[in-house]
Amino acid sequence: MPWWIWVLAAFLLLIIEFFSTTAHIGFFAIGAFIVAILVGSGLSMPLWSQLLIFSISSVVLLIFVRPIIVRKLGLNKVPVVDTFVGERAIALDDIAVSGTGKAELRGSTWSARNVGAAPLNRGQECVVDRIDGLTLHIRGA
Repeated sequence: MPWWIWVLAAFLLLIIEFFSTTAHIGFFAIGAFIVAILVGSGLSMPLWSQLLIFSISSVVLLIFVRPIIVRKLGLNKVPVVDTFVGERAIALDDIAVSGTGKAELRGSTWSARNVGAAPLNRGQECVVDRIDGLTLHIRGA
């Protein structure tokens, strides 16, 4: 297969990678560029060996280089938009140990569960321990 077909295939794979944003297909584009360089430099190879070099180089790059790229670009990190854990809330009800009630956090009223060892009194400041759905798990400050 002529070298320019490999270049066209590589650019097509790069376009697909651009729209997929998964950092997978681009390594197959690099494999196609490698074969294009080998064929373009005058190395005469049958089609089966071109496909073999393309496949092996693409998979090797995908397995060994992709984790480094993903780590360097931070693509493996899940962004945390906001967390209430550790913030101060105000109990709006008397809440017994393991009981439920209401608490105010950042100006909004939330369902709250007392996960502390002592009961919470109305108006008492407390700390958010964790969040389960729309329920704050709070304990005394």
